[in-house]
Amino acid sequence: EWSSAGDMAKRDNDGFYVLVDRKANMIITGGENVFPSEVEGTIGAHPAVKDIAVIGVPDEKWGEAIKAIVILNENYEPSDELAKEIMDFTKGKIAGFKRPKSIDFIKEEEMPRTGTGKILHRILREKYGKWSDA
Repeated sequence: EWSSAGDMAKRDNDGFYVLVDRKANMIITGGENVFPSEVEGTIGAHPAVKDIAVIGVPDEKWGEAIKAIVILNENYEPSDELAKEIMDFTKGKIAGFKRPKSIDFIKEEEMPRTGTGKILHRILREKYGKWSDA
């Protein structure tokens, strides 16, 4: 693996470098490194999903748990059943430790973005990633 200015890349079998993700976005769950982009690509293939961000949130057992923040396509309504369906959709497509433990649905205008439209994972981690005071 190689990194520069916060970007993470891997060298493929042909010797080319492929950009994987930003180092700051990497999630460490149960000692395993998870790049959000891989999980986002898998969940993003579900027909209900218009856009997605994956973040790590504090978890006492795993260090971080994977949370998916999802914007739904038209004709889909947020529900516990749909969240379970999306989580089940990842089975067999990515390793179990990479699958989200929870999904939150938000409206498109609630997704924090840069001026060029990139999702600001840092803002989502600040919003969802606080340890509870309990």
